[in-house]
Amino acid sequence: MEREVMEFDVVVVGAGPSGLSTAIKLKQLANDNNTELNVCVLEKGSEVGAHILSGAVFEPRALEELFPNYKELGAPMGTEVTEDHIYLLNSETSATKLPNLMTPKTMHNDGNYILSMANMCRWLGEQAESLGVEIYPGFTGSEIHYDEAGNVAGIITGSLGVAEDGSEKDGFVPGMLLTAKYTIFAEGCRGHLGKQLISKFGLDKDVSPQHYAIGFKEIWDIPAEQHQQGLVVHTAGWPLDKATGGSYLYHAENNQVFVGLIVDLNYDNPHLSPFDEFQRLKHHPVIANTLKGGTRVTYGARAIAKGGFQSLPKMTFPGGLMVGCNAGTLNFSKIKGNHTAMKSGLLAAEALYGLLQDEQAIKDPIEYTELFKNSWLYDELYRSRNFGAAIHKFGNFMGGAYNTLDQNFFGGKLPFTISDSTPDHQTLKPASEMPSIEYGKPDGVLSFDKLSSVYLSNTNHEEDQPCHLQLKDPSIPIQVNLAKFDEPAQRYCPAGVYEVVENDDGEKKFQINAQNCVHCKTCDIKEPQQNIVWVVPEGGGGPNYPNM
Repeated sequence: MEREVMEFDVVVVGAGPSGLSTAIKLKQLANDNNTELNVCVLEKGSEVGAHILSGAVFEPRALEELFPNYKELGAPMGTEVTEDHIYLLNSETSATKLPNLMTPKTMHNDGNYILSMANMCRWLGEQAESLGVEIYPGFTGSEIHYDEAGNVAGIITGSLGVAEDGSEKDGFVPGMLLTAKYTIFAEGCRGHLGKQLISKFGLDKDVSPQHYAIGFKEIWDIPAEQHQQGLVVHTAGWPLDKATGGSYLYHAENNQVFVGLIVDLNYDNPHLSPFDEFQRLKHHPVIANTLKGGTRVTYGARAIAKGGFQSLPKMTFPGGLMVGCNAGTLNFSKIKGNHTAMKSGLLAAEALYGLLQDEQAIKDPIEYTELFKNSWLYDELYRSRNFGAAIHKFGNFMGGAYNTLDQNFFGGKLPFTISDSTPDHQTLKPASEMPSIEYGKPDGVLSFDKLSSVYLSNTNHEEDQPCHLQLKDPSIPIQVNLAKFDEPAQRYCPAGVYEVVENDDGEKKFQINAQNCVHCKTCDIKEPQQNIVWVVPEGGGGPNYPNM
C-alpha cells in the first residue's frame, strides 16, 4: 500500500509543553507578520495530555511570555502556592523540619502554582488549534525521514494494524510521511528519536552523560480537615538511605493532594525497587497524616532528565532542533522542567521563523544557540549546574548543604564545576555484594501493588502488535543480568512489565508484559547492558492520564 505524504513547513513531535509552545509561538509570529506557516504537531497519546505526568509546581514565567493575558484566557492555573515546608526524614517515624535558611532558595515557590500539567497541555493544545496549528493525537513519530544530503526532512508515523509477528492485519494502514523544512523533537525525557539524533550527529560530544531519576505520582482525595490548599511539602532522606532523591506532597484544589517520590537512577543496589520505596514513603507520619482516610485516585510514573547544564547536548542539527526534556532542559535545583521546556520552545520558534522566511536551503539552525546563550534559560541552568552532581557526589545531606551555600549565598556562581561522569546504567554493583531489601506487603490503604496501580493509570495497548520493548540480545537477561544483578528489571520497572518465570522444565525465562508499560523509559535508561530499547508502540497506546 502506498504511503500517504503530507507537506508542512514545521513538524513538531510531541504535544507537551515544549512542543506546543514552539508551535504556538511560530503561529503567533506568522500571524503578527501576515505570513503563512503550516505547522503540525504529532502526539502519540490518545489525546493531548494523555501522556503528561508532572508534579507539578508550575513557574509561570515562560507562559507569561507566550500569553501575557493567560489568566484572562482561562489557563488552568490550579491554586497559588501559599507555604513551603521542607523536611529531612531521619527514619521511618521521625523527621526534622528545616528552616528556610537551611534550604536552597530555588526550592522556595513564591508566585508559583500547583496545577495539572496534563490539563495545562490540553489548554495549550486548544490555543494552538485556534491559531491554526494542526494537531494529530494518536499518531507516533516512528522514524526520522532524511533527505539525500542527510538532513532531517520530516517524520514517518507509525503504521496501524501490524500484528505481533510483523504481518499486516485487516485494516492495515502504513505510516504517513510528513515532510518538513524543519522538524522539532519534543518527545520528553529519553525520546527514542532524540536518542537516534544524538548518536547520528554526535550531539553529546564533550558533555557529561545525561543523568536521570524516576518520578512517581499519585493523586489522592483526602478529608477536608487534613487539607491545606496551596501548601507545598518536600522531603529528603528516608526511605532513600543510600540512594538519592526526595518526595513531594502538594495540596491542590478540591481537597486533593499530589504525592510522589523521585529516585535518582544512579543507585547501586540492584535489590532496590523504586516503586516499593514510594509505597514505604507513604507510611511516614509526615505523609501518612495527610493521606489517612483518603482515597487514591490515579497513579503514574515517568523518567526525569536531571543532568542539567553539564549534560545538555547540542540541540540543533541539519533540519531541526531538540527542545524541552528531550534535550534535558529541566532545572533539577527547582525540581521543575515545565517553564524551562516552554522557554526552549519559544526560543526554537524565534530561531526558525527567520530561517523559514529567507527560503534558504535547510541547514543547521545554529541561530538557536545564540538565542539560548542570551536567555534567562541559559542563566538559570548555569547557576544550577552543580546541584545534581553535588548530591550524587556527597549524598543528600552534605550535597544539600553545599547547594544551600551555593544557591543562597553565591547565586550558583561559585568558581568551579562538579562533574558526574558515570552513566546511570553503569552504577549497579553485583547483587551478591549488596544488602538485600525486604519490602513489606502493601496494606491496600496507603500502599499498593504494581498491577492495581497500573490499573489506575488507564494503561492500554493493542495486544496483537510488535513488542515495543526490544532486546538487542535475548540471552542477556537470564545469562548475564540474572546471574550478576538478580535481573533488576523486575524491580526498577514501576509497572510489572518484566518478570523472570520458570518453564515447566524449571528453565528460567525473561517475560515482557508490554501491555503494562506506562512509557516511563526507566528500562531504556537503567538496564546495565543497555540491552532494552524502548520504541513507540501503536499510536494511542500507553497510559491515559486524566489530570496528571
